[in-house]
Amino acid sequence: MSAPPAPPVVVALGSDHGGFALKAALARHLAAKGYAVRDVGTHSADPCDYPVFAKAVAEAVGRGEARFGVMIDGAGIGSGMVANKVPGVRSAMAFDVATANNAREHNDANVLTLGAGYLAEELALRIVDVFLTTQCTVDRHKRRVAMIDALDDGRRPPPPAPTSPPHPNAAMAQAPQVSPALVDSIARVLAENPGLLGQLTGGDGTAACPSCTGCGHCVSKRTDTVRSIMASHSGPGGSGVRFTASPGVGEVPNDIAKLIDHTLLKPDATYAQIDTLCDEAIKYGFASVCVNPSYVKRCAARLRGSPVLVCTVIGFPLGATPSEGKALEARRAVRDGARELDMVINIGALKSGDHRAVYDDIRVVAEAARECGVLLKVIIETSLLTDEEKIAACVAAKKARANFVKTSTGFAKGGATAHDVALMAEAVDHKLGVKASGGVSSVDDARKMILAGATRIGASVGVKIVQEARGEAKPSSGAKSAGY
Repeated sequence: MSAPPAPPVVVALGSDHGGFALKAALARHLAAKGYAVRDVGTHSADPCDYPVFAKAVAEAVGRGEARFGVMIDGAGIGSGMVANKVPGVRSAMAFDVATANNAREHNDANVLTLGAGYLAEELALRIVDVFLTTQCTVDRHKRRVAMIDALDDGRRPPPPAPTSPPHPNAAMAQAPQVSPALVDSIARVLAENPGLLGQLTGGDGTAACPSCTGCGHCVSKRTDTVRSIMASHSGPGGSGVRFTASPGVGEVPNDIAKLIDHTLLKPDATYAQIDTLCDEAIKYGFASVCVNPSYVKRCAARLRGSPVLVCTVIGFPLGATPSEGKALEARRAVRDGARELDMVINIGALKSGDHRAVYDDIRVVAEAARECGVLLKVIIETSLLTDEEKIAACVAAKKARANFVKTSTGFAKGGATAHDVALMAEAVDHKLGVKASGGVSSVDDARKMILAGATRIGASVGVKIVQEARGEAKPSSGAKSAGY
């Protein structure tokens, strides 16, 4: 007599409105593979709160009603925080197949969280497949998982929710009661700040509110962000960051050095040259040093105690790196000590007219930068673009809430021009900084860029520029790189 077939593995599945479409695709995928899907909601694309559904997924796993849980929100981070509050749950966020495998093999995770804003559907399905089929079998890993579970001692899973007919709006049915005063307060804040509801309203790229760009550093609507940027990035006298800079202001700053990112991005740069770069930045009072990512930690150590910041490049110099890779590169750079990031856009997507892809590419890095409290500059490589494409790139950077737009990598056929700087300043409505980089080789060049609207200068010959401004004829003895 043959044994009865094993019951199907139950997977609790949830999402907020941002993950609703991916959840629907995942539910079909899992059902086709023979899993028993328990969909806890949300059940529409109407705006809702991710903690409600992350909690429902985690509790189904914690009570043993589901073997695994998968929760999808915009980034996958907040839902993971919620899930790990529930006893019996080991939640992990995965952004590729390798992290999904590690979450199961090393940590025996039973809840997976995904960021719909970062993952294509095909990759998300592969991540879930690996998560559900990988086992934790190695004794040392199992011992460490037991140590994690021991933290739940004395805690009890919540009792099952009372059975009731399904509500047409699952978010409303499961949400806790909220005071009318709080609802009124939230409504008032949203009415006064419509930009908080999002940057885009569909595929045409139009802003959700034409009066608010959502740039992230508006002095009237985002005073907390402005204060944090000023505290983190301003040099003596508050000159390190300019929130607006209108062309033709009529006054060139006396100390040009405070606007310069002292730069060395040559592939053959030596440790000694990098050290000299840092020493010169301290001596001349530059805003930052800009180096390749592998030198960030070294520069951060050498500049410790000085006001000079460390800047590094992301997706450099081609911009053709996948967006997820750029976001990871950004977070690693911040861990190493970077406080400013210069990312290269997906130039090919822009030339193809795929403005949504350009926006999404900038957005994921901008979100990583904001999470880490650092400043983001977006390199658009003006020498490869038409004026219309330059404007489109700047608008995308503004909508994605970057802090600066920047002319060039210095590795293409041309650098900054006063025309491009003025065009970019107008395109961002003077609400973002504008960095002129590439070909700025004298104090006259720097002044022209500033008068055109530049609020930061990228130069490998920063020492020479400052010496000229001071009337010193002696050239720099430090390292120089080509045209950044």
